[in-house]
Amino acid sequence: MNETTLDTLEPGEKAKILKVRVKGSSIRRKLFDMGMVAGSEIELLRRAPLGDPLEFKIKGYNLSIRKMEARDIFVQKIE
Repeated sequence: MNETTLDTLEPGEKAKILKVRVKGSSIRRKLFDMGMVAGSEIELLRRAPLGDPLEFKIKGYNLSIRKMEARDIFVQKIE
């Protein structure tokens, strides 16, 4: 299995979320409420000019999160 973290995706790459290990119950809850759950398909749309935040497409809508949060979300790239 090719497991990596969400912050390593390049624009246009798609992945399947495997696990969310974000610290802090409020941030974790916010991400779950926005669809960041195991099994969801996600695509990196773009990075901000300085690399933070990252914009993703998940469950039909766009979501921006910090690179720090993306480092704690483990995914498997979809070829």
